Amino acid sequence: MVNLQECILAGTLPARIEVVISSRAAALGVERAKSLGLRVTVVEHAALLPTEFDHAVDEVVGEVDLVCMAGFLSLWRIPPRLEGRVINIHPALLPDFGGKGMYGRHVHEAVLVAGRIVSGCTVHFCDNEYDHGPIILQREVPVLTDDTPDVLAARVFREECIAYPEAIRTLVDGRVRWFKPK
Repeated sequence: MVNLQECILAGTLPARIEVVISSRAAALGVERAKSLGLRVTVVEHAALLPTEFDHAVDEVVGEVDLVCMAGFLSLWRIPPRLEGRVINIHPALLPDFGGKGMYGRHVHEAVLVAGRIVSGCTVHFCDNEYDHGPIILQREVPVLTDDTPDVLAARVFREECIAYPEAIRTLVDGRVRWFKPK
């Protein structure tokens, strides 16, 4: 979110952040968003039934053109009206190392345990499964023999900061769009 806002302010990303939604009031992103002057709404996932949570998020999202998830760890069932307009960034090369519980340090630990020599990040369209949906783009990084999860995470994060704005630009320009055969 911070990276996207910086790109917007620099004029390199033709977008506007309408609202930041968090499923936890204590999330670091809430304070970061407020410090950037962005409107923030918290929809506490833990306090609501899944259908109530979905409805509350839908209400806040409204009719935006694009929903960009970043660090949103709660499953939000995307309504049909937003199909193809919700994207996410994941710190691994999907379909590997995705799914429930695969976020942050857990992803990088799993990559190292698996002995992979390449990792990276994936920007993808969201559907109603964790880390699933058509891939928009991926960026790779080498996994080095002396990497720790934190060192690998930092290398992947640098690529995420390039990948997410790039993916949004491809959507804004119409170069990529969701296609679901009937």
